[in-house]
Amino acid sequence: MKNILKYGISLSIAAGLLWYVFKDIDRAAMFDAFSKANYSWIAVSGLLTVVAHWSRAYRWSLLLEPVVGYRPAQVNTTLSVLTGYFANLVVPRMGEVTRCGTLNRLEGVPVNVSFGTVVAERIFDVVMLFLLIGATFLIEFNRLSTFLMDFFASKFNVSGLQNNTWLFVIAGGCLLGFAVMVWFFYNRYKEILRQKPFYQRVEKFVAGLFEGLVSVRKLKNPGAFVLHTVLIWTMYYFMSFVLFFAMPQTADLGWRAGLTILIMGALGMAAPVQGGAGTFNILVGAALALYGISNQDGATMATLMLFTQWFYVVVLGALSFLIVMLKGRTSQADTKPDARMV
Repeated sequence: MKNILKYGISLSIAAGLLWYVFKDIDRAAMFDAFSKANYSWIAVSGLLTVVAHWSRAYRWSLLLEPVVGYRPAQVNTTLSVLTGYFANLVVPRMGEVTRCGTLNRLEGVPVNVSFGTVVAERIFDVVMLFLLIGATFLIEFNRLSTFLMDFFASKFNVSGLQNNTWLFVIAGGCLLGFAVMVWFFYNRYKEILRQKPFYQRVEKFVAGLFEGLVSVRKLKNPGAFVLHTVLIWTMYYFMSFVLFFAMPQTADLGWRAGLTILIMGALGMAAPVQGGAGTFNILVGAALALYGISNQDGATMATLMLFTQWFYVVVLGALSFLIVMLKGRTSQADTKPDARMV
């Protein structure tokens, strides 16, 4: 019931955001633009999507190798990644768990250990995103310096945001105080907690999670890890950038606009709604407006980008899911003499 409630709330938020996006948009004109789009560039975006997912799967195998004792088969990590993306489109934030569960089915890797490596790679992705945000602000400072204030003030009727810095200070202080209080009670009652079966299970899970996190320090090929991190985000950039050429209204946008769309799209997809529905459209559409694109054309391009991503996630993810169901587990311990299960 809890999961159903969470899913229902998330779906309701997405539906409300989509209504907000399209309430003033001529949908007939939008679908007409879709019919006239150059689908060759959409196909190119699909090829770049495959490369990005393959690279993510390879990078994940590099993280798994030190903690599992062998490098899982590339086909299995790729199937796991694609299945995870497919699950995440249906239920937000379930992709990581599904990815680890799929790898457990195919390779027998414990879920808590593989989940730790997923958290580790997400940390690197967040670092990359912040680096890109910083670089984009430096490159497009004139356009982006007022974007957040103007955007939130106009879209959500937030007034006087510039003068309310003290509210953020108070909120930060409350969060810090809460963290200190939790830490105090934990230290005082931890011996009692350790006698509880539920706590023991949580402690075991956290231990495996920590082992996955520290796998970064044990990388046998850190250069390849960095290379694939850069490759993943380069593919993300071109996946959206090439779609500019699918419509004449956006064909003249340059590489700077591509950077802005990349970070806005990434932030939109990170929201806890199905596949970034609504949040992606709002952020990308508003970013396109910074480059002189009308609200109609901006909403059309943002929707085209989102639908393109969904299409390839559904096709590749559903195919991967079927393969996983038919494939079954491969016992790496039987085929690799140096394998060790954690």
